[in-house]
Amino acid sequence: MIVVPAIDLIDGMVVRLKGGDYSKKSEYSKNPLDVAKSFEDGGLTHLHLVDLDGAKSGEPRNLKVLETLCKNTNLKIDFGGGIKSLSSLKSALSAGAKEVNLGSVAIKNPEEVFSWILEYKDSLILSADCRDKKVSISGWQEDTSENVIDLIKLYFDKGITKCVSTDISKDGMLSGPSFDLYSEILSSVKGIKLVASGGVRDKKDLEELAQMGLQYAIVGKAFYENRITLEEMVEVQNAC
Repeated sequence: MIVVPAIDLIDGMVVRLKGGDYSKKSEYSKNPLDVAKSFEDGGLTHLHLVDLDGAKSGEPRNLKVLETLCKNTNLKIDFGGGIKSLSSLKSALSAGAKEVNLGSVAIKNPEEVFSWILEYKDSLILSADCRDKKVSISGWQEDTSENVIDLIKLYFDKGITKCVSTDISKDGMLSGPSFDLYSEILSSVKGIKLVASGGVRDKKDLEELAQMGLQYAIVGKAFYENRITLEEMVEVQNAC
C-alpha cells in the first residue's frame, strides 16, 4: 500500500479542516515546499495536494504552488480543488500534476467528464466524498442525493479505475477511517484502485487498511498533530 501524505492549501498555506468546515481551520506551515520536501526526504513518493480555495470557488487558486512543488521535488502529485472545466484540467496537468481529482464536475457535468476520459483516462481520479454515503461536492459545502457507490460504479464502467473517497464526518477528526464504507466499495466495485482518505489516526489504522486491500491511504492531520511519524508511514509502505 502506498502511503500518501496530504497538503491542503488555503491562501498558499498548509492547513487542515475539521469535518470539512472552513471555519474550523488549523494552520501548520506557510511554506508548502518545505513540507513537501520533508516528505520526499523521508522516503515517501506521492503527495495529495488539495486546493481548498479552488474547491470552494470552483476554479483552481493554487496552481503556482502546484507548479513549485512539481519543479522542486520528484513527488508524484495528485491535485484537486476547483477542476470543473477542460481548461482547468489542462492547467493542472501543465503545472506538473501526475493525476487530477474530479469531484463536483463528475456530478454536475458527467457527459463532459466522459469526454475527458477518452483522452486523459490515466490522469484522472474520481473524488467521491460523502456523508452517510451521499456524495458531497463544492468543497463539501453542497450535499447531493447521489449514492457514493453508484457514482463509483458509473465512472469505473466508463474507464476511471482510481477513486479517492473521503467520509467527511471522519476527515480531520482523528477518529479512525471509515472501514465499513471502504469494505463495501471494494466488494461492490471489483478492480477499483481505492484511496482511503479521512480519519487515519496512527500506524495501526494504516496497517488495517492495507490488510483490507486498499492500494493507497492518505494521511493528513495525524501527521501534523504528531500522531504518526514520517518513519512509521514509510515503514508501513515498505511492508506492504
